[in-house]
Amino acid sequence: MRKQSIKGKIQIASYDDLLSGGVDHSKNDITDMPLINLHEFKNHPFHVVDDERMQELVESIKEKGVLSPAIVRKREKGGYEIISGHRRRRACELAGLLSMPVIIKDLDDDEATILMVDANIQRENILPSERAFAYKMRMDAEGRQGKRTKSDDKITSRQVVEKLTSDRIGEDSGISGRQVNRYIRLTNLIPELLEKVDSGKIGFVPAVNISSIDKAGQKWILRVLEESNKKITLRQSELLKKEAADGALTEETVVTILVGKDAITRTVTLSEGDLKQYFPESMEAGEIKEIIKELLEKWSENR
Repeated sequence: MRKQSIKGKIQIASYDDLLSGGVDHSKNDITDMPLINLHEFKNHPFHVVDDERMQELVESIKEKGVLSPAIVRKREKGGYEIISGHRRRRACELAGLLSMPVIIKDLDDDEATILMVDANIQRENILPSERAFAYKMRMDAEGRQGKRTKSDDKITSRQVVEKLTSDRIGEDSGISGRQVNRYIRLTNLIPELLEKVDSGKIGFVPAVNISSIDKAGQKWILRVLEESNKKITLRQSELLKKEAADGALTEETVVTILVGKDAITRTVTLSEGDLKQYFPESMEAGEIKEIIKELLEKWSENR
Protein backbone atom coordinates (compact mmCIF):
# COMPACT_ATOMS: atom_id res chain seq x y z
CA MET A 1 0.00 0.00 0.00
CA ARG A 2 2.67 2.46 1.00
CA LYS A 3 4.79 1.81 -2.08
CA GLN A 4 1.82 2.49 -4.33
CA SER A 5 1.06 5.79 -2.64
CA ILE A 6 4.67 6.91 -3.05
CA LYS A 7 4.84 5.94 -6.67
CA GLY A 8 1.71 7.87 -7.39
CA LYS A 9 3.02 11.04 -5.80
CA ILE A 10 6.56 11.11 -7.17
CA GLN A 11 6.30 11.92 -10.86
CA ILE A 12 9.55 11.58 -12.81
CA ALA A 13 9.52 12.70 -16.42
CA SER A 14 10.78 10.01 -18.79
CA TYR A 15 13.61 10.47 -21.26
CA ASP A 16 11.20 10.38 -24.18
CA ASP A 17 8.93 12.98 -22.54
CA LEU A 18 11.82 15.34 -21.88
CA LEU A 19 13.36 14.80 -25.30
CA SER A 20 10.26 15.17 -27.43
CA GLY A 21 7.86 17.20 -25.32
CA GLY A 22 7.19 20.57 -26.91
CA VAL A 23 9.56 20.02 -29.83
CA ASP A 24 8.05 20.64 -33.26
CA HIS A 25 10.73 20.43 -35.95
CA SER A 26 8.43 22.20 -38.39
CA LYS A 27 8.59 25.29 -36.18
CA ASN A 28 12.37 25.56 -36.36
CA ASP A 29 13.05 24.19 -32.87
CA ILE A 30 16.37 22.91 -34.26
CA THR A 31 19.01 25.63 -34.10
CA ASP A 32 22.46 25.74 -35.68
CA MET A 33 24.69 26.52 -32.67
CA PRO A 34 28.38 27.62 -32.78
CA LEU A 35 30.54 24.99 -31.07
CA ILE A 36 32.20 27.68 -29.00
CA ASN A 37 28.87 28.31 -27.25
CA LEU A 38 28.42 24.67 -26.23
CA HIS A 39 29.79 23.63 -22.83
CA GLU A 40 30.16 20.27 -21.11
CA PHE A 41 27.52 19.18 -18.62
CA LYS A 42 28.68 19.86 -15.06
CA ASN A 43 30.36 16.76 -13.59
CA HIS A 44 29.63 14.83 -16.77
CA PRO A 45 30.36 11.19 -15.86
CA PHE A 46 30.86 9.88 -19.40
CA HIS A 47 34.27 10.20 -21.02
CA VAL A 48 34.68 11.47 -24.57
CA VAL A 49 37.55 9.50 -26.11
CA ASP A 50 39.25 10.03 -29.45
CA ASP A 51 39.19 6.35 -30.35
CA GLU A 52 38.29 4.35 -33.44
CA ARG A 53 34.55 4.82 -32.83
CA MET A 54 35.06 8.57 -32.64
CA GLN A 55 36.88 8.53 -35.97
CA GLU A 56 33.95 6.61 -37.49
CA LEU A 57 31.59 9.30 -36.20
CA VAL A 58 33.82 12.01 -37.63
CA GLU A 59 33.77 10.37 -41.07
CA SER A 60 29.98 9.97 -40.88
CA ILE A 61 29.53 13.65 -40.03
CA LYS A 62 31.83 14.67 -42.88
CA GLU A 63 29.78 12.61 -45.29
CA LYS A 64 26.21 13.06 -44.01
CA GLY A 65 26.32 15.84 -41.42
CA VAL A 66 24.94 15.57 -37.88
CA LEU A 67 21.86 13.38 -38.23
CA SER A 68 20.64 13.77 -34.65
CA PRO A 69 20.65 17.23 -33.00
CA ALA A 70 22.25 17.63 -29.59
CA ILE A 71 20.02 18.54 -26.63
CA VAL A 72 21.13 21.64 -24.71
CA ARG A 73 19.89 24.12 -22.15
CA LYS A 74 20.78 27.72 -21.42
CA ARG A 75 23.48 28.44 -18.84
CA GLU A 76 23.36 31.23 -16.28
CA LYS A 77 27.00 32.03 -17.07
CA GLY A 78 26.25 32.32 -20.78
CA GLY A 79 26.27 29.84 -23.61
CA TYR A 80 24.57 26.47 -23.48
CA GLU A 81 25.14 23.29 -21.50
CA ILE A 82 25.16 20.02 -23.45
CA ILE A 83 22.74 17.47 -22.07
CA SER A 84 23.05 14.96 -24.89
CA GLY A 85 25.65 15.30 -27.64
CA HIS A 86 29.13 15.54 -26.11
CA ARG A 87 30.59 13.01 -28.57
CA ARG A 88 28.85 14.69 -31.51
CA ARG A 89 30.29 18.06 -30.51
CA ARG A 90 33.81 16.61 -30.34
CA ALA A 91 33.31 14.85 -33.68
CA CYS A 92 32.17 18.11 -35.28
CA GLU A 93 35.27 19.79 -33.90
CA LEU A 94 37.52 17.07 -35.34
CA ALA A 95 35.65 17.28 -38.66
CA GLY A 96 36.49 20.97 -38.86
CA LEU A 97 32.92 22.24 -38.38
CA LEU A 98 32.23 25.45 -36.50
CA SER A 99 28.62 24.71 -35.52
CA MET A 100 26.16 21.86 -35.04
CA PRO A 101 22.36 21.46 -34.83
CA VAL A 102 20.85 21.54 -31.33
CA ILE A 103 17.47 21.53 -29.63
CA ILE A 104 17.24 23.98 -26.75
CA LYS A 105 15.25 22.66 -23.79
CA ASP A 106 13.94 24.53 -20.76
CA LEU A 107 14.95 22.16 -17.92
CA ASP A 108 15.90 22.59 -14.27
CA ASP A 109 19.05 20.97 -12.87
CA ASP A 110 17.43 17.69 -11.86
CA GLU A 111 15.46 17.28 -15.09
CA ALA A 112 18.64 17.96 -17.06
CA THR A 113 20.61 15.42 -15.00
CA ILE A 114 18.00 12.68 -15.49
CA LEU A 115 17.86 13.33 -19.23
CA MET A 116 21.68 13.45 -19.50
CA VAL A 117 22.03 10.07 -17.78
CA ASP A 118 19.22 8.41 -19.74
CA ALA A 119 20.57 9.71 -23.04
CA ASN A 120 24.00 8.16 -22.43
CA ILE A 121 23.54 5.10 -20.21
CA GLN A 122 22.45 2.80 -23.06
CA ARG A 123 25.65 3.39 -25.01
CA GLU A 124 27.96 0.44 -25.62
CA ASN A 125 31.32 0.11 -23.88
CA ILE A 126 30.46 2.19 -20.82
CA LEU A 127 33.07 1.88 -18.09
CA PRO A 128 31.99 0.75 -14.60
CA SER A 129 33.06 4.12 -13.19
CA GLU A 130 30.96 5.99 -15.75
CA ARG A 131 27.91 3.88 -14.97
CA ALA A 132 28.51 4.25 -11.22
CA PHE A 133 28.65 8.05 -11.18
CA ALA A 134 25.83 8.34 -13.72
CA TYR A 135 23.51 6.22 -11.57
CA LYS A 136 24.48 8.22 -8.49
CA MET A 137 23.76 11.52 -10.23
CA ARG A 138 20.34 10.29 -11.33
CA MET A 139 19.58 8.80 -7.91
CA ASP A 140 20.43 12.13 -6.24
CA ALA A 141 18.37 14.08 -8.78
CA GLU A 142 15.32 11.88 -8.39
CA GLY A 143 15.74 11.99 -4.62
CA ARG A 144 15.53 15.77 -4.71
CA GLN A 145 12.48 15.61 -6.96
CA GLY A 146 10.87 13.17 -4.56
CA LYS A 147 11.41 15.55 -1.64
CA ARG A 148 9.78 18.37 -3.56
CA THR A 149 6.72 16.30 -4.46
CA LYS A 150 6.24 14.69 -1.06
CA SER A 151 3.18 16.28 0.59
CA ASP A 152 3.53 14.95 4.13
CA ASP A 153 5.97 13.09 6.35
CA LYS A 154 3.74 10.03 6.60
CA ILE A 155 4.10 9.17 2.94
CA THR A 156 7.45 7.44 3.00
CA SER A 157 10.79 6.72 4.54
CA ARG A 158 14.12 7.45 2.91
CA GLN A 159 14.89 3.74 2.48
CA VAL A 160 11.62 3.05 0.66
CA VAL A 161 12.05 6.02 -1.67
CA GLU A 162 15.63 4.97 -2.47
CA LYS A 163 14.48 1.42 -3.27
CA LEU A 164 11.73 2.70 -5.54
CA THR A 165 14.20 5.01 -7.25
CA SER A 166 16.88 2.34 -7.76
CA ASP A 167 14.23 -0.09 -9.04
CA ARG A 168 12.98 2.52 -11.53
CA ILE A 169 16.53 3.35 -12.69
CA GLY A 170 17.28 -0.35 -13.05
CA GLU A 171 14.12 -0.96 -15.02
CA ASP A 172 15.10 1.81 -17.44
CA SER A 173 18.58 0.31 -17.80
CA GLY A 174 17.57 -3.34 -18.00
CA ILE A 175 19.12 -4.34 -14.66
CA SER A 176 17.85 -4.82 -11.12
CA GLY A 177 17.59 -2.05 -8.54
CA ARG A 178 20.06 -4.00 -6.42
CA GLN A 179 22.59 -3.90 -9.23
CA VAL A 180 22.09 -0.15 -9.55
CA ASN A 181 22.93 0.24 -5.86
CA ARG A 182 26.02 -1.93 -6.33
CA TYR A 183 27.26 0.34 -9.09
CA ILE A 184 26.64 3.41 -6.96
CA ARG A 185 28.75 1.90 -4.19
CA LEU A 186 31.73 1.93 -6.56
CA THR A 187 31.80 5.71 -6.19
CA ASN A 188 33.16 5.11 -2.67
CA LEU A 189 36.38 3.64 -4.08
CA ILE A 190 39.55 5.70 -4.16
CA PRO A 191 40.38 6.76 -7.76
CA GLU A 192 43.32 4.37 -8.11
CA LEU A 193 41.19 1.32 -7.25
CA LEU A 194 38.33 2.51 -9.44
CA GLU A 195 40.78 2.80 -12.32
CA LYS A 196 41.71 -0.86 -11.77
CA VAL A 197 38.01 -1.76 -11.97
CA ASP A 198 37.73 0.07 -15.29
CA SER A 199 40.80 -1.73 -16.66
CA GLY A 200 39.54 -5.14 -15.52
CA LYS A 201 42.29 -5.68 -12.95
CA ILE A 202 39.66 -5.81 -10.18
CA GLY A 203 36.38 -7.64 -10.75
CA PHE A 204 33.04 -5.96 -10.23
CA VAL A 205 31.85 -7.92 -7.18
CA PRO A 206 35.23 -7.78 -5.35
CA ALA A 207 35.22 -4.03 -6.03
CA VAL A 208 31.75 -3.67 -4.51
CA ASN A 209 32.95 -5.56 -1.41
CA ILE A 210 36.00 -3.38 -0.81
CA SER A 211 34.03 -0.20 -1.50
CA SER A 212 32.64 -0.52 2.04
CA ILE A 213 36.16 -0.27 3.50
CA ASP A 214 37.42 3.14 4.62
CA LYS A 215 39.97 5.08 2.59
CA ALA A 216 42.94 4.04 4.77
CA GLY A 217 42.09 0.37 4.27
CA GLN A 218 41.66 0.88 0.54
CA LYS A 219 45.11 2.47 0.34
CA TRP A 220 46.60 -0.58 2.06
CA ILE A 221 44.84 -2.82 -0.46
CA LEU A 222 46.09 -0.71 -3.36
CA ARG A 223 49.69 -0.80 -2.12
CA VAL A 224 49.70 -4.58 -1.64
CA LEU A 225 48.09 -5.24 -5.02
CA GLU A 226 50.61 -3.03 -6.80
CA GLU A 227 53.64 -4.42 -4.96
CA SER A 228 52.60 -8.06 -5.34
CA ASN A 229 51.17 -7.64 -8.87
CA LYS A 230 48.31 -9.92 -7.86
CA LYS A 231 44.56 -9.79 -8.51
CA ILE A 232 42.04 -9.78 -5.69
CA THR A 233 39.68 -12.76 -5.64
CA LEU A 234 36.05 -12.77 -4.56
CA ARG A 235 36.92 -14.73 -1.41
CA GLN A 236 39.71 -12.32 -0.49
CA SER A 237 37.41 -9.33 -0.94
CA GLU A 238 34.84 -10.97 1.32
CA LEU A 239 37.46 -11.58 4.03
CA LEU A 240 38.70 -7.99 3.81
CA LYS A 241 35.14 -6.68 4.04
CA LYS A 242 34.46 -8.83 7.12
CA GLU A 243 37.68 -7.79 8.86
CA ALA A 244 36.84 -4.13 8.21
CA ALA A 245 33.27 -4.57 9.49
CA ASP A 246 34.64 -6.16 12.67
CA GLY A 247 37.09 -3.27 13.12
CA ALA A 248 40.02 -5.67 12.82
CA LEU A 249 41.48 -4.64 9.47
CA THR A 250 45.16 -3.67 9.65
CA GLU A 251 47.84 -3.30 7.02
CA GLU A 252 49.34 -6.61 8.13
CA THR A 253 45.94 -8.29 7.80
CA VAL A 254 45.59 -6.97 4.26
CA VAL A 255 48.99 -8.43 3.35
CA THR A 256 48.13 -11.77 4.93
CA ILE A 257 44.81 -12.05 3.10
CA LEU A 258 46.08 -10.93 -0.30
CA VAL A 259 49.51 -12.56 -0.54
CA GLY A 260 49.98 -14.80 2.53
CA LYS A 261 51.93 -14.58 5.75
CA ASP A 262 55.26 -15.32 4.09
CA ALA A 263 54.99 -12.14 2.07
CA ILE A 264 54.87 -9.86 5.11
CA THR A 265 57.95 -7.64 5.06
CA ARG A 266 59.47 -6.04 8.12
CA THR A 267 61.69 -2.99 8.13
CA VAL A 268 64.20 -2.20 10.86
CA THR A 269 65.78 1.25 10.87
CA LEU A 270 68.95 2.19 12.72
CA SER A 271 69.50 5.85 13.46
CA GLU A 272 72.80 7.61 12.86
CA GLY A 273 73.30 7.67 16.61
CA ASP A 274 72.93 3.87 16.76
CA LEU A 275 75.45 3.37 13.95
CA LYS A 276 78.06 5.72 15.48
CA GLN A 277 78.29 3.47 18.52
CA TYR A 278 79.69 0.63 16.38
CA PHE A 279 80.99 2.01 13.09
CA PRO A 280 83.32 4.92 12.26
CA GLU A 281 81.83 7.83 10.31
CA SER A 282 84.22 7.15 7.42
CA MET A 283 82.65 3.72 6.75
CA GLU A 284 80.16 3.68 3.88
CA ALA A 285 76.60 2.34 4.17
CA GLY A 286 77.33 -0.64 1.90
CA GLU A 287 80.17 -1.84 4.11
CA ILE A 288 78.03 -1.46 7.23
CA LYS A 289 75.24 -3.48 5.63
CA GLU A 290 77.60 -6.36 4.74
CA ILE A 291 79.03 -6.48 8.26
CA ILE A 292 75.54 -6.54 9.79
CA LYS A 293 74.49 -9.38 7.46
CA GLU A 294 77.57 -11.44 8.42
CA LEU A 295 76.88 -10.90 12.11
CA LEU A 296 73.23 -11.90 11.68
CA GLU A 297 74.22 -15.08 9.86
CA LYS A 298 76.51 -16.06 12.75
CA TRP A 299 73.77 -15.21 15.23
CA SER A 300 71.30 -17.34 13.32
CA GLU A 301 73.72 -20.33 13.27
CA ASN A 302 74.28 -20.16 17.04
CA ARG A 303 70.59 -19.84 18.03
